[in-house]
This record gives sequence, structure tokens and C-alpha cells, in this order.
Amino acid sequence: MKSFYLTDTGKVRSHNEDSLIVLENSNHEYLLAVADGMGGHSAGEVASSIAITHLSNMFKKNFLNLEKVQAVNWLRDTVIEINDLIFDYADKHPESKGMGTTLVVALVTKDYVLFGNIGDSSGFVVKNGKLHKVTYDHTLVNLLLKAGELTEEEAKDHPKKNVLMKALGANNPIDIDIFDCDMDIDSILLCSDGLTTMLETEQIEKVLLSDTDIEDKVIKLIRKSNNRGGTDNISVAYLDFKESGE
Repeated sequence: MKSFYLTDTGKVRSHNEDSLIVLENSNHEYLLAVADGMGGHSAGEVASSIAITHLSNMFKKNFLNLEKVQAVNWLRDTVIEINDLIFDYADKHPESKGMGTTLVVALVTKDYVLFGNIGDSSGFVVKNGKLHKVTYDHTLVNLLLKAGELTEEEAKDHPKKNVLMKALGANNPIDIDIFDCDMDIDSILLCSDGLTTMLETEQIEKVLLSDTDIEDKVIKLIRKSNNRGGTDNISVAYLDFKESGE
């Protein structure tokens, strides 16, 4: 397996509010995570940093050879802790009121692959030459789609397509959606909506299926997003099961 991750401010925003990480423990288990922060006065980058830092610390501290049910509980508990930390920070820093972050996570072991998400950062897998979205965006538009009040075409350019219904630091209590994924996959992609807003699934798929190394694929996805406007920060974490590491 081989991994690579990268974030870019994009062409419009003055600073980057995304945070991300890929970690491997001594048991060759992986954590991938992307957080897209929101809130004024740099509060968004604080919220996303709190999420990724705490998740990373807990992975290093107590995620080792967990059974699937234990891993689900670990993820739920860790996310609740992150939410509490963000609310505590906002309470102590009134200028940060309204801060929050999305979070998408993948946990990979020899026995299972789990995805978790809150907000509109996305998790995908490549399987049999196709890119499949695993996670579900917690947006107003998705809620309206599910209720049959919008068509797919109407949803694409809806003026409120970026309105989140769920985010860390915005909802309390919080619960993360968890998806048990097929093990028979070629790769995992996590990204902030700075990628998915700029590129269609087919365009992302084409890059991931190209005959180049993992670093080139991630860099190319970010470059293509910027070429199409780069209206938001762009973060990509990628794990390839078929490519060998150094």
C-alpha cells in the first residue's frame, strides 16, 4: 500500500481552513482524515486542526488491532470528544463563535474498511475500474433531494448547495455516519468539497485510473480544480492498495 496527501488554498480564498492526515500504525493499520473548517477570524482552520490533531493523537494512543465493533465505538467516541473540544474553544474565545468543521475518515485494517463522515467532505473508493462515493453529504440540498423536492439537475446549481445540516462545532450532541465498506477495493480517496465542487466524479475517476504514480494523481486533481476556478481550499488524501510504498 502507498499513501499521499496534499492541501492547497485554491485561487480565491486568502487562507487555508482545511486540515488532513494519513497515519499508519505498527500493525499496518491506516487512518485517513480530511476536515474542512468554517468560521471567521481564522476560526475554521482552528476547528479543523482540533479535529485532525485529536483524531491523530487518539489513533496513535489507542487504535491498535481493534475488532470492527470496537473501531466503530472508538470513532464515535473520538468524534464526540472532538465536538466537545471545539465547543470548549469557542466558549473561551468569543471571537470564534460559529466555528466548525466537516470531517471524513477512513480506517483500514486487514479485516475491515470503515468510513465515517459529518458534513460535505467526501469518501470514495475505486473498485473494478470505477469510482464510487461511499459517504453521504449532510447538506440542505441532499435533504431536499432525498425528500423528492429537487431533481439531480436542480441540485447541481442550487443557490444553497453549500448549506450544511451537520458539522462538528455546530451540532450538540453529534453523531458520525459510519459505513462498513467492501474489502475488495483498489484505492481510497478522501477530499474536501473544494475538489468535488470543481470536478465531476467522472473527471476524478479518469485521473485516478491514469497510469501515473500516486503523488502525480493527487497533484493533478488539485491542479485541475484550480484550473476550473479553485473557488475553495482543496484537500486530497489517497491510499492505493495496489501500489507499493518506498
